[in-house]
Amino acid sequence: MEDSRRRLLWHGFFLFQLGLVTGLVEQKFTNPRMGLAAHLQGVLNGTFLIALGAVWTDVRLSLPAKAAAYWTALYGTYANWAVTVLAAILGTAALNPITAAGHSAVPWQEGVVTVGFISVGLAMLATATLCLFGLRRIRLA
Repeated sequence: MEDSRRRLLWHGFFLFQLGLVTGLVEQKFTNPRMGLAAHLQGVLNGTFLIALGAVWTDVRLSLPAKAAAYWTALYGTYANWAVTVLAAILGTAALNPITAAGHSAVPWQEGVVTVGFISVGLAMLATATLCLFGLRRIRLA
């Protein structure tokens, strides 16, 4: 338990650092506005992992459910940053018309980014649902 908590904290700080580095190069992307979004995704998702690590011992789930929460959290946070960086590099508009800022990419690139963002959304919803269930006040028998 302590080991997974520490790993969540480590990944949180690492992703936070990736977000900071992304902020240093955001103007180099095809779509700098999406680069700013990637910077924010890294910083905020890193902060989320740090917060999750801080309460991890209070999340009471079965071992398989807790493992699912752990891995979906890691996948969702890293993939959110990575897909947003990819969208900034390619200049896609997939699922982000506001940050697209008039940019668009070829259909297959738009499709890859769309699938990436959908998978991130599903992973983060699963993580949040599992953690909410694990943090409930009354434990079910």
